[in-house]
Amino acid sequence: MNWHLLATDRIIDEMGSSLQGLSTAAVEQRLATYGPNVLEEKKARSALEVFLAQFKQFMILVLCIAAVVSAIAGDFIDAVIILVIVILNAVIGFIQEYRAEKAIIALKQLATPTTKVTRNGQFKHISSKLLVPGDIVVLEAGNVVPADMRIIDVHGLRIEESSLTGESASVIKTAEILELNDYTLGDLLNMAFKGTLVVNGRGAGIVVRTGMDTEIGKIARMLQADEPPTPLQKKMSELGRKISWIVITICALLFVFGIIRGEDPIDTLLIATSLAVAAIPEALPALITIALARGAKRLVNQNALVRKLSAVETLGSVSFICSDKTGTLTQNRMSICDVRPAVGAAIIKDGVTALELGMVLNHDVQKTADGKWVGDPTELALVDYMIATYSENLVEQLLMELPRVAEIPFDTERKCMTTVHKFGDSYIVFTKGAVESVCDRLIDKVDTKSILEEANVLASNGIRVLAVGYRLLPLHYDSINDPSVENNLIFAGLVGLIDPLRPDVKEAINECKTAGIRPVMITGDHVETASAIARELEILAADDLAIAGSQLDKLPYETLVNRVEDISVYARVSPDQKLTIVQALQQKKHFVAMTGDGVNDAPSLRMADIGVAMGVTGTDVSKAAADMILLDDNFATIVKAIKEGRRIYDNIRRFIKYIMTCNGAEILIIFCAPLVGLPVPLQPIHILWINLVTDGLPGLALASEKAEKNIMSRPPRPSSESIFAGGVGIHILWVGALMAIVTLFTEAIAIQLQSNRWQTMVFTVLSLAQLGHVFAIRSDYDFIYIKGFSSNKPLLATILVTLMLQMGVIYLPIANEIFETQPLSGRELLICLALSVSIFHAVELEKWIKKRIKRQTAETT
Repeated sequence: MNWHLLATDRIIDEMGSSLQGLSTAAVEQRLATYGPNVLEEKKARSALEVFLAQFKQFMILVLCIAAVVSAIAGDFIDAVIILVIVILNAVIGFIQEYRAEKAIIALKQLATPTTKVTRNGQFKHISSKLLVPGDIVVLEAGNVVPADMRIIDVHGLRIEESSLTGESASVIKTAEILELNDYTLGDLLNMAFKGTLVVNGRGAGIVVRTGMDTEIGKIARMLQADEPPTPLQKKMSELGRKISWIVITICALLFVFGIIRGEDPIDTLLIATSLAVAAIPEALPALITIALARGAKRLVNQNALVRKLSAVETLGSVSFICSDKTGTLTQNRMSICDVRPAVGAAIIKDGVTALELGMVLNHDVQKTADGKWVGDPTELALVDYMIATYSENLVEQLLMELPRVAEIPFDTERKCMTTVHKFGDSYIVFTKGAVESVCDRLIDKVDTKSILEEANVLASNGIRVLAVGYRLLPLHYDSINDPSVENNLIFAGLVGLIDPLRPDVKEAINECKTAGIRPVMITGDHVETASAIARELEILAADDLAIAGSQLDKLPYETLVNRVEDISVYARVSPDQKLTIVQALQQKKHFVAMTGDGVNDAPSLRMADIGVAMGVTGTDVSKAAADMILLDDNFATIVKAIKEGRRIYDNIRRFIKYIMTCNGAEILIIFCAPLVGLPVPLQPIHILWINLVTDGLPGLALASEKAEKNIMSRPPRPSSESIFAGGVGIHILWVGALMAIVTLFTEAIAIQLQSNRWQTMVFTVLSLAQLGHVFAIRSDYDFIYIKGFSSNKPLLATILVTLMLQMGVIYLPIANEIFETQPLSGRELLICLALSVSIFHAVELEKWIKKRIKRQTAETT
């Protein structure tokens, strides 16, 4: 039903109600039909379900199978070690992921606990949960609207709807029928919506929707949709599947090849299992989780609280930031930015002009017992300006000396408010409102055109303009409550108001653009106001488009998808339209960040690749739906978070480059050794040691690597980019092959020299080669000799610790027994060091070749 298009008596008939309210029997019947006025909760996953979900990764399942095969083959130590790693990874993931679904709970808390209604012809207070369609509800200043309702009576009623619509100014409500038109929520002036706040006046409404059928209920339903996987989750899932299928294929081939050669099936199965253990990076899932957790801790120190670990990396991937205007780019408070008294304005009283006196007197702002001024945000801005310009004492003195004796409240037809005050031996009348409305009431129409032109210039810059007029009346004037007192006014001047920009927001937006990230404004405000602010922030360029919600409704989805990259401002949009915008950008292969603080932002915060809520002004709903919360509500904090996200992703790529290179080398060593007539060079426990200790400890320290110098001047990663892009895959192949060659060369030389310690030498060369490799890959661009070996102190410490542990494995008797190693002579250890350090120099040489090619390409172009 289009309730805003129906007259009050028609609505009452449609709802089967009356001005006396519903009867007790009707209420009971409707409660049974519609249910209580509450929001349904989505069933949260149990702790067990969250824990078991950690084992659904294909790579983890393959590791579990490898553990079972090891146990069947009698190698219980390897089986236990593999299972410990799998369970440890599951526990870390469980701790980070187990979050209760708070969004619906927060939405429920927005409802007022009690509501004043008319039932059986009497006023009574009831629990808002017991409201039903057809109830007559009384609204008063300070009330939270308990359900969606059609307003049937108003007395200066203003409702603040920014949490639902995004518009900062409170909305003046009416009981009149609206004209047939396309309306957004913010334009439905004769409707009140559940969860919004009555800031002034009083009124009454008839409930038309309750519970999940309300506008806020629709948002709650949107929040129940499943969250899309993050870029890193997608890539790691893809990586896990690829590695696992490669491992299964190679193991099967190795097993078949061994059987054909007539080798013992159990031995062949153990070799195949060793290969599986070698190929799967057991430490990688835990390393990534720990790196994200450490990144989240760093972000807290920069006022960004991460609710979901995957959000840390996703920040570094975004190519579009869809930012709510009110409270995110602006401060969500009205402020006077321009005061223009009429030309030749006279001082009226105590050194103030007529315009300033009107700002002091013509409002409904009140001072509370604790000394706080409260009221409509626009009128508060007028009072705050006068207090700041003069003093609070003067404002209070004028209010006391010029008491209000009559008033004509604001209404949508007149578009103005009038107050009458005792002024010595006369009355002074002040009228404040829309410029056109005040100009129509001026006694002197000569300057009307210039006044309107001046107001239009201000409005074109996103400034809300009010006009003030005044007149004097004799004390014997007996119609001070009649609208005729608003006629024959003298023009007092214009007042411009804005919702001020946040101090650092312009610089932050420029940094985003430098980083190749496109900022887009999505707001419930009018398109002209939004466009003016967007131009000031340089969000809206000359070639960009600004579109209103009504236009968006008429735009086919396919057309929106084709044009979405050209639109920089969306105005007067509804919650489901915000969701559509995010989905359209995602369909164009963009990673989307959505910032916001209102209830209306929650569904798109949930659907976006990363949702960013405001911690100070944000509603509980937006915080619960978001991936990250800005503790200082500062848009500039997002830039810091993006930099941190990019740094973490770079380090994750280093993990993968580091670990997969060694795993690739292990595969080649085990697979190729029999082919060239060499015995299997490594035991399964050697491989596990390398994968967990030699890979794990230095890999963990890579999370501390600082950001590259160019990290915020390069564009975001394309959504289709593989985790092996940018030379990572090629590096893994050639360095892995080089490690395998060096290791097999060590084995061949040691056997040729008839050393019975050849397997320990092979184990040592591969372990030490990894330590040289991790030093070299700390930077993709800079030589480590220039960057400095000690610039990452945690990494240097872990390398020294790993080196000591490796020496312990070689020289401690108990370790010799467990790891089947033998102490090396000094000469053998030096040979191992000399061979392994070749990997470090080879990777440094790769950087030099890349720089040379890049320089030659630049000179050619």
